[in-house]
Amino acid sequence: MTHEEDSSAVLSAIRTELVDWHLWAGRALVLAFAALAGLTVVLFTWLTERAFAAFELMQGGRWWLPLMWTPLCTAAIVWLMRRYAMGSAGSGIPQVMAALDASVTPGHRSLYVSLKLTVAKMVLSTWGLLAGLSLGREGPSVQIAAGVMHHARRYLPDKSQVSAHGLMMAGGAAGIAAAFNTPLGGVMFAIEELSRKPEQRSSGLLLAAIVLSGLMAVSIYGNATYFGVIRIENLSVALLLPGLAVAVLSGLAGGLFARLLLISIRGDGVDRFSRWRRQSPVAFAAGCGLVIALIGLASNGTTFGTGYAHSRAMLEGNNDTAPLYVLFKFVATWVTAWAGVPGGIFAPALSIGGALGNDVAQLTNYVNAPTLIALGMAGFLAAVTQAPLTSFIIVMEMVDGHGLVLSLMATAMVASGVSRLICKPLYGALAQLQLLRLPHPPENKQP
Repeated sequence: MTHEEDSSAVLSAIRTELVDWHLWAGRALVLAFAALAGLTVVLFTWLTERAFAAFELMQGGRWWLPLMWTPLCTAAIVWLMRRYAMGSAGSGIPQVMAALDASVTPGHRSLYVSLKLTVAKMVLSTWGLLAGLSLGREGPSVQIAAGVMHHARRYLPDKSQVSAHGLMMAGGAAGIAAAFNTPLGGVMFAIEELSRKPEQRSSGLLLAAIVLSGLMAVSIYGNATYFGVIRIENLSVALLLPGLAVAVLSGLAGGLFARLLLISIRGDGVDRFSRWRRQSPVAFAAGCGLVIALIGLASNGTTFGTGYAHSRAMLEGNNDTAPLYVLFKFVATWVTAWAGVPGGIFAPALSIGGALGNDVAQLTNYVNAPTLIALGMAGFLAAVTQAPLTSFIIVMEMVDGHGLVLSLMATAMVASGVSRLICKPLYGALAQLQLLRLPHPPENKQP
């Protein structure tokens, strides 16, 4: 190609880029829906915070109230969900992963991602925190934002190059970015969990959509980290053994948690509880609610809700964690998920991991407990999700712990590796369960 031909091709490409209104209309629409998705997650965050504050107010005035309130609410949530919005059950991340599967046709994506499910997820997850259940809002934020972004597809011009898969991937990642106020974590989540195709990973427009959604949270809540800034002393070999202990213990505990969760949600066991769950899911949910209430009362209320306040207090050194907190929060979160209510596990996982790190710091007399708490957060989250890069980046951004980058990364990788010896990747397995909800074509009967 001659120099003149090359220049002509460049000018033609620039001209096409500037005058093709379909292209610019599609871009503007995607960014507008990205901003809307971010604002929706911000609204959801505000609702959940107000809901749990209301629960704490009720529980503070009448200590016995959760024994009735939590079981009744849990049963009502499961009844409403099963009757009107079955696709809103659980975390929300498996639903988005299922919607991205090649076997799901456009007509069936509404089983997993839609505006209806977005509204249902917001209402029912908020109600779950009003009930005091041990759940997080980050997983639901993935499905909520993905539903908003996917809705943009019906308004895009026919010549738009943005696919439905790209919109859902960007929406899911935007949900993480806005919920955690961690833009880098959202991008890595898209790469590590949602994206399986290189062409999706390199889309500048979708990357801009993720960042814009995250900016909605920053513009409203400010550019502050969730857990503040932890004090990092000069790292030395003294961290090696305690840090390794945190990594291995987080991997074992997180792998066990993921395995229990998968077996419980799959519900194909022959034990008494699995049969009860299959036969009477609403009554089973009420029983789970009672167990969660009893655990909450036994822990002086510390296991109710997301666990964010408890984690922040630990990092600031203002909380004496009960020796059994890890066990209590572990069981409360597992039972909450087993009940089948809409809700995530990210926030409780951070709380469990942080408490585990704090326990190791006390047992080893390590002088800088916040360091091990942060490592525990990254390790347990990585073990449960088996997404180590996403986990260490989220924790790094949440605690402004850039001085711990290598330690967080090593802990997440070790914990994830240990977890893989115990359980297969949780979200991938749950996504396969979601695919079983696809309607099967009628079998051809032989005459």
